[in-house]
Amino acid sequence: MEQKKIEQAYIQELYVQEDDLLKSVTTGLVENGLPLISIPPEVGKAIYLLAKISGAKRALEIGLLGGYSTIWLARGMGTGGEVVSLELKEEHVDFARQNLSRAGLLDQVSILVGDALVILDQLIGNKERFDFMVIDADKINYPLYIEKVLQLADPGAILCCDNLFFNGRIFNEKDARNPAPAAVRKVNEILSSHPRLEAILFPIGDGLGVARVKA
Repeated sequence: MEQKKIEQAYIQELYVQEDDLLKSVTTGLVENGLPLISIPPEVGKAIYLLAKISGAKRALEIGLLGGYSTIWLARGMGTGGEVVSLELKEEHVDFARQNLSRAGLLDQVSILVGDALVILDQLIGNKERFDFMVIDADKINYPLYIEKVLQLADPGAILCCDNLFFNGRIFNEKDARNPAPAAVRKVNEILSSHPRLEAILFPIGDGLGVARVKA
């Protein structure tokens, strides 16, 4: 564990340029009594680079919180990109809007509030399409989220799933039988074997799964 912390600090110091605005999101979460569960800076940088390299134009994000990952994602897409972000809790949305506004990105982000599974069904019904997708929400529903976002994905779309080590709980056989870690283990199995996906699990942060949707 100590070695992992050293590696993480090294990556963050050398590879991640987290500006004052991004740092303030974390500070604001504490000040507003919101959970400190944003992606770590190195995962944000990875999503930024993937969005930039892929040339993504329309992204879907499940799990907004304070808008930290949204800022990384929108910056990677550039001024022509659009992010549709799903969030369950209104208090998270209010704080995220403030951060997105300060980042000059509010016009590029559409926030849909409510149960993500319900909203995803609505997006499917409307035949919406996306070329980049980020899942960082309640772990129990991860397998269902993947099933639904694949119905919204363009060929060649990139899918990122965070927390796929789940703080090491997926490696504890007894703990892994509990609903949340069991769902995360299932997600790893889905990503590694789904016929429509080419995927890898990167050991940064708490485990970042990255997949490309086949035609």
